[in-house]
Amino acid sequence: MFWLVILSPLVCCQLYYNFYDTTCPNLTRIVRDNVWSAMTKDTRIAASLLRLHFHDCFVIFNYFGCDASVLLDDTDTLKGEKNALPNKNSIRGFEVIDTIKSALEKTCPSTVSCADILTLAAREAVYLSKGPFWSVPLGRRDGTTASESEANNLPSPFEPLENITAKFVSKGLEKKDVAILSGAHTFGFAQCSTFKPRLFDFDGSGKSDPTLDASLLENLQKQCPNQVDSDTNLAPLDAVTTNTFDNMYYKNVVNNSGLLESDQALLGDSTTASLVNNYSKWPNLFFRDFAVSMEKMGRIGALTGQQGQIRTNCRVVN
Repeated sequence: MFWLVILSPLVCCQLYYNFYDTTCPNLTRIVRDNVWSAMTKDTRIAASLLRLHFHDCFVIFNYFGCDASVLLDDTDTLKGEKNALPNKNSIRGFEVIDTIKSALEKTCPSTVSCADILTLAAREAVYLSKGPFWSVPLGRRDGTTASESEANNLPSPFEPLENITAKFVSKGLEKKDVAILSGAHTFGFAQCSTFKPRLFDFDGSGKSDPTLDASLLENLQKQCPNQVDSDTNLAPLDAVTTNTFDNMYYKNVVNNSGLLESDQALLGDSTTASLVNNYSKWPNLFFRDFAVSMEKMGRIGALTGQQGQIRTNCRVVN
């Protein structure tokens, strides 16, 4: 399904839907083919690519957000974001971005930014997982710095909804976007460490979260036994349609089967609860709103014009 989204920019205004039409006309096909190839080898990679884009845009350093800073490796003079607590041994998909960048450098060298590759790869990952398609405005440039400390301040599944909302608002988004972008948890997996307190020691009670569906609780306690060596075990964010981008996430939350504490917390606020209920009933409404929120997120702190650079290797500054 195709959604054309045209919005006024949040931060920058020099992004265009046709930015590479003449300089790299095969861009979309190259990104799509490589994302699809990666998905045939690894069913988790689609959700990982979407998360990579989110973790890039939500780290604002020196006013720059969607600038591919998340892709930079540590050097003697630069401390990157890959080893920040929310990212270490968690975010993945870097090799897919490398492969796309390599193909583009052969076809249209020094033309397409890593930030635009991340944005397009996220869109393709959703679309190829049976989710919505939306037009992506392009023309982002790549940053030359990164911030581990800012990456440590990414929204956490353990934070109260009001804290998460405040972080969204600080990026130019709204409370509605929290409910919408949380819908990305309709595919992919989470490490047990991100929700294990709900299973065994919710809020320090020594008991499980009373709001968690009993049968899901039982299954999760088997997947994530109460011992340290299970922290990196994986559980699906949506156990019903794990690899499909749909509205099942919202149905799960309505049925007290949201995996993360922050997922279930959406029912505790009247604004987000209303959205959850609507999206659980109307998948097309979710798809439309998700496309809008993704474009808004993709504009956060984007560098344009002569700002930044076009990296030739996404892992290092030129």
